[in-house]
Amino acid sequence: MTLHKLKDPKAGLCPIRDVLDRLGDRWSLLVIQELEAGTLRFSELRNRISDVSQRMLAQTLRRLEQDGLVSRQVFATVPLRVEYTLTPLGHSLLKPLRSMLDWALENHDAVRAAREAYIAPLAIAAN
Repeated sequence: MTLHKLKDPKAGLCPIRDVLDRLGDRWSLLVIQELEAGTLRFSELRNRISDVSQRMLAQTLRRLEQDGLVSRQVFATVPLRVEYTLTPLGHSLLKPLRSMLDWALENHDAVRAAREAYIAPLAIAAN
């Protein structure tokens, strides 16, 4: 799923775009990061990522399951119990993800400072 129309139909076949379109959404990396600790129930994930809506968390988990990064196990209890865990493919993403998260933590202040200092270029008036 891409967020924009591609001008070149072959661009949709690009493995980098295909994977990063999914992982670059707002919630996927946070869910994967939380599942690094082990199996979690839906409600536990929701509590750990407090600003995600129930609908968006469910949608994100379905997409991660579809991509083979997360597995879902349903237990026939009352109430129904559903647990999520990283698959081996999901675990293989943790090392590069950890590097990116570490970079974000180390550079967060610098990025915020750059944003505050940024002055947008003036639009050139058409004559």
